[in-house]
Amino acid sequence: MTVLFFPKDNIPEERLKFSVIAATYQGKWIFVRHKKRSTWEIPGGHREPGERPYETAKRELHEETGAAEFDLQEICVYGVEKSGEITYGMLCFAKVTALGPLPPEMEIGEIKLCHELPSALTYPEIQPQLFAHVQTWLAQQRKP
Repeated sequence: MTVLFFPKDNIPEERLKFSVIAATYQGKWIFVRHKKRSTWEIPGGHREPGERPYETAKRELHEETGAAEFDLQEICVYGVEKSGEITYGMLCFAKVTALGPLPPEMEIGEIKLCHELPSALTYPEIQPQLFAHVQTWLAQQRKP
């Protein structure tokens, strides 16, 4: 399995199946735990029919973290290559300024605020690479 990164406009939007949002709140990263799992994930999910990747990111961030106020930015397209096939998604960053309750009808059981990536990950071959890419992007944004 290989994770690849592309500029936002290099892959047609209709090929993007997911949006993943690395998000911070009060200086810590937000991770989520699905109700049926004991592992942690970066918030994100599948695009719904007719939904643009940015709208998917906004919806998933709220549904999975309870984020009520945030600044959301698209970073790049990522691809996960497995057995010769690549699945694409949009990688985003959000600075959350207000959290509300988790929607109880959704699949997330809890959120966790961390200074670094948790060790027990749902997708350990993918998430560390997405997380590192976001951190590199953030460091580049801070340069004068």
